[in-house]
Amino acid sequence: MDRATVTEFQQADGVRGWRVLDAGASAWFDAPSMTAGAALVRRIAELTAATGLPDVDLRPGGVRVRIGPAGALTRVDVELARSISAAAQDLGMAADPTVLQTVRLVIDTADRPSLVSFWQTVLGYEPVGADGLGDPSRRDPGLTFHRSRPRLLRDRIHVDVVRAPDAVEAARAAVGQEPFGAYGVALADADGNEVDLVPGDRLSEGPETADWQVLFGAMACYPVDSPVRAGEIVSAVADLADDAGLPLMVDLRPERVTIDSGKDQWEDGEGSVTSRFVDLAGRVQTAARDLGLSADLTRPRFIQLGIDAVDVSAVRAFWASVLGYQHDLRAFLTDIYDPHRLNPVLFFQPMDGSDTERRQHRNRIHVDLFVPYDQAQARIDAAVAAGGRIVTENAPRRTLVDPEGNEVDIVTFHQA
Repeated sequence: MDRATVTEFQQADGVRGWRVLDAGASAWFDAPSMTAGAALVRRIAELTAATGLPDVDLRPGGVRVRIGPAGALTRVDVELARSISAAAQDLGMAADPTVLQTVRLVIDTADRPSLVSFWQTVLGYEPVGADGLGDPSRRDPGLTFHRSRPRLLRDRIHVDVVRAPDAVEAARAAVGQEPFGAYGVALADADGNEVDLVPGDRLSEGPETADWQVLFGAMACYPVDSPVRAGEIVSAVADLADDAGLPLMVDLRPERVTIDSGKDQWEDGEGSVTSRFVDLAGRVQTAARDLGLSADLTRPRFIQLGIDAVDVSAVRAFWASVLGYQHDLRAFLTDIYDPHRLNPVLFFQPMDGSDTERRQHRNRIHVDLFVPYDQAQARIDAAVAAGGRIVTENAPRRTLVDPEGNEVDIVTFHQA
């Protein structure tokens, strides 16, 4: 899609709250509760009953809708966006473009075929274009591979992936590695980039939550055969979550609905599931089965990013600022998270300050952050104020580094 078409979309009457990011056109509509957000989800399901749902993510604070991909938006997409915005307005829900962003991982390598094969296997992703991999459920961050010279030192950025135990065993066998590391779950690609591939577990022993598994977050996934059926299960989940006073994340795709507690939100702070959450999970499972839905235990996945740092506080402050994240307040964690629970968690681990060579080498992995064109400067200013430094400014891509040299590219689609 050329820039004139991006401009046409973003300036069209009735879609001023939408923005074009890497995954297409997106909008976020504020909602006071999950039940209120579910009302918009039902309207979207009705609008798309004949054509298929776009990607819709329900959160306690609102609803994100994505129409795409960015390279193939059409006038039909403009009309759909206009109709969704009108439905949101009818329900008293306003658009807030400042919420919108997409996080993508970029891996530099001289051995692209080997790395693509490794990461596709470990993540359970699908090829996207000539140089990328993507989550088929479009929930977790995509990967892009850039050609570069080999760099042999251990990176300061790594990935944690949690999947169903059978998927983990299959991935380990396929890559032909025995896991290593402090927790016995690490694997490495041909360049030495590390991933902790962790097997999940059941939420509880009882059959009333058999559809649920713990993958750092508690998740259940249900295939659906129509937008209307998706709207029905979302409405039921929203009502149950609001009644229980426990927020849930609900992601709708044309082929399935995924229900997610978010990282650690199912537990009591010491790693044990709470009776309140077990009760909510059981009620959700009953509602899904009453609608004739059967769980798919193979699809759910959790991904987070870890960054090694000498000055954890300084590096953490930079990433919270550039991503617009909040600090997890638990004293024993260094996590930062998206307050709207739309993007991956980051955490920070201390590293040896005497390891000068590793501290100074350029990482093979970095983050691409796609933000609306009218939000980029605010993100850059916040990152610099938090100790970051601008390395290059070649719009629409600006490269910044945190206080210890870890890179993030802020990328926009220009309005004009």
